[in-house]
Amino acid sequence: MQWRIILFSGFLIISGVHKANSEQQHFDKVGFYKVMATGDTDAINKEILIVQESSADNKDGYEGALLMKKADFLVAAKKKLKIFKAGCIKLETALQADSNNTEFRFLRLSIQEHAPKAVKYHCDLEKDKLFIQKNFKSLSAVVQSAILDYCKKSNFLHVDPSVRD
Repeated sequence: MQWRIILFSGFLIISGVHKANSEQQHFDKVGFYKVMATGDTDAINKEILIVQESSADNKDGYEGALLMKKADFLVAAKKKLKIFKAGCIKLETALQADSNNTEFRFLRLSIQEHAPKAVKYHCDLEKDKLFIQKNFKSLSAVVQSAILDYCKKSNFLHVDPSVRD
């Protein structure tokens, strides 16, 4: 009788772990860029959690971009600045670790283009634009698509779509 209880308890635990793992969302760039294009703070918060729980390389860069995007939609100026700075540190640290990461340069450019003048976060715009244009063809189709979508609304970044793979 006791072994049945132990066996049944083990089955419940294993079933619960399997269910939790199957319900856990995984980081994917399509979803990430969809959230970055919106102003939905709930979606941004959910994506931050997905990134934090993922095993993605350089996930701090993605989290940093999301935090800076989130700061744009906060009301309290002090909290806005605190979240923006935290995101900036994460993204800039990821770029220091991999200065040739075209995707993170694109994320930085997209934040810098729309950052308020008060935060003084505009110094890499031209450099990043040229780097993105030069390395566009080497990016994954998902990132290329995100850049092309961004270019439609950007006053600063323009990429020739015929360069796309």
